[in-house]
Amino acid sequence: MEIRHLRYFKVLAEELHFGRAAKRLFISQPPLSRQIKELEEELSVKLLTRNNKRVALTEAGKHYLSECEQLLNGLEKAKQQCQQIHLAESGIFNLGYISSISKQRLSELLKQIKELYPLLQVHLFETSSQKQLTALEQGKLDLGIVRAPIIRPMFTQKSLYEDGFVLALSNSRGQKINDDLRDLNLRTSSFISYNSEYAPVYHQKFLEICSRLNFTPIVMHECNTMQSILELVAYDVGIAIVPKTAQQCGIASDIHFLDIPTSTDIKTQIIMTYLSDNPNKLLITISELIYNLFK
Repeated sequence: MEIRHLRYFKVLAEELHFGRAAKRLFISQPPLSRQIKELEEELSVKLLTRNNKRVALTEAGKHYLSECEQLLNGLEKAKQQCQQIHLAESGIFNLGYISSISKQRLSELLKQIKELYPLLQVHLFETSSQKQLTALEQGKLDLGIVRAPIIRPMFTQKSLYEDGFVLALSNSRGQKINDDLRDLNLRTSSFISYNSEYAPVYHQKFLEICSRLNFTPIVMHECNTMQSILELVAYDVGIAIVPKTAQQCGIASDIHFLDIPTSTDIKTQIIMTYLSDNPNKLLITISELIYNLFK
């Protein structure tokens, strides 16, 4: 039995006329009659009664028609789903992330996606948490890696890891202080930080750590990316309080990092998030890859 037998029988059962059914199927009547006969012989039942005046379904034929309709509908649904998956796998996936995450893990993620979906284009957008959330709402991003908290009920979110903070200074300055914060005059030091509006959660934690250390920071430069902050630190323009994951950046070898003993409990959650009703078929697979790499 082949799919064409089901299709031919279904059309004939709808028309109850060999001529009209053959016309719908773009074949002549003899091949249609032959296919129906083959089907009846394989099933060992009579599906239709026919004479010169009329064609009618037997009771077995009525039951078989119902089963055929379900089977053909199922096949059509499977076809549509396969096409949707193919389109997703050969389309574009827009991924946002904050600049402080590990680029090594991000590159590994891209390699894994490429192996699984060689036709898929992944577009990367390095930007703040707030801008990512807006882009997710507007459908411009499929998934974002952001800094918590976010309070938006339409989002699905999953925690990846907890990120603490360290002090970053140039290697030349770091060699002079013997890894002791007390050798730094934090009150008069120039700090480099994120813009408070661009990264409010980070800025709040930055101020909280400074308060723990009993000083108000002099912020001389504000940046929108971790790379820019670290480059200025490396050139000894100032010092910065940065997420611990910044130590994994490519420029980290040019920077001296110090733990901040009084602030080990000050941390932020890095999460991945996406719109709960996003129809992208690859969301679950890619979110699982991200979770396994970054957790």
